[in-house]
Amino acid sequence: MRMRQTSRAMRSLRALGALAVLAAACSDPTGPGGPVEPITELPRSLSVHEQAVVEAGNRFAVDLLRQVHEAAPDSTLFLSPLSASMALGMTMNGAAGDTRSQMQEMLGFGDLSAEEINDAYRDLIELLRGLDPRVELDLANAIFHRDEFIMEEPFLDVVRTYFDATVEGLDFDDPGAADHMNAWVREATGDRIEGIVEPPIDPLTMAFLMNAIYFKGDWTKEFDASDTYTGPFHLTDGSTRDVRLMTKEDTLAYRVGNGWHAVEMAYGGGAWAMTVAVPTAAEGLEALTRDLETLLDPDAAWEERVMAVHLPRFELDWGRTLNDDLKALGMVDAFSDVVADFTPMYEDARGAGLHVKKVRQKTFLRVDEIGTEAAAVTSVEVGLECACGPPELRADRPFLLAIRERLSGTVLFAGLIVEAPEE
Repeated sequence: MRMRQTSRAMRSLRALGALAVLAAACSDPTGPGGPVEPITELPRSLSVHEQAVVEAGNRFAVDLLRQVHEAAPDSTLFLSPLSASMALGMTMNGAAGDTRSQMQEMLGFGDLSAEEINDAYRDLIELLRGLDPRVELDLANAIFHRDEFIMEEPFLDVVRTYFDATVEGLDFDDPGAADHMNAWVREATGDRIEGIVEPPIDPLTMAFLMNAIYFKGDWTKEFDASDTYTGPFHLTDGSTRDVRLMTKEDTLAYRVGNGWHAVEMAYGGGAWAMTVAVPTAAEGLEALTRDLETLLDPDAAWEERVMAVHLPRFELDWGRTLNDDLKALGMVDAFSDVVADFTPMYEDARGAGLHVKKVRQKTFLRVDEIGTEAAAVTSVEVGLECACGPPELRADRPFLLAIRERLSGTVLFAGLIVEAPEE
């Protein structure tokens, strides 16, 4: 029974990694540097709570991928659900009430306690970092806050303990503050992402909560560069564009679904792999997006088959502000300066209107004959409603007015000013 649980845990962990770096898992091992000892199981079994967090991450991956595609169906996308989940999971520790409930539900954590979620994140970070010595995988978290913005110590203790986060206060008014944060991004992503903070920093921005992921893995069996050729890539509008196509013949894991077929190609010892799914039906990508749960099901059966694979050699940079996507998935209150509750992060948060101003993600992907390099950074920017003076009431839109006697409450006049008043 334990072997079955371990095997299922391995498949679930592979599915989570799959969308973090377009990876999942595979086997058969010969490659550069000589024979590779295949990795066929985790070094330890996942705990019940780790398993729940992995499964929640897989559901969030499907939801986020589908939502972003629906918002821009004609555009390429390459996102990291794991990076987004980790940055938002860290931020969630600073939320309370409905704000936290919505974030927890959107991330798929159900009734798990904060301690159970944080324990699972911590243990998964440790497990993923050292899973395959032939694959480089770095996960980093950081919080950069405005010097005078004093965050609550219990919140900071949690993010340091469970997310291994760097916490640093900066003078956000100094032009070098953005450079300093972007230098952290470059280092954490192997110099593949230049940065995510754009100067000058808004005076109402109080903190950036960031996650970065860097992946570099060589194929277990490389493509031969001499076999790479120029061929047509068929676009959704019916036209074609010439691209460089790598090709190899290998024994691979293979599946057929409803309007698609897929293979997995292993990196290193086989704990990570790239899943490539291609539509076979006339509806194209819609067949894939409609069937994402099946395609990424960690318990699905794959068959070993000799396959000839043709895969573009390419490099891309991608980025998107995810505010609208996360709102569509149910994280609404966190973006509101009126109802957001981040009091565990900052005691006076509700009075100051502390809220999530922007969630941004940038990614990088390079696929060639040797292997794959991928990086992602997610930034959760939190800020105040106003840090520059007393609250305002601006009657610069339709408004109500009344003239009344205050002691008795008698209303003498009342009106709704809808049109622009004239002098």
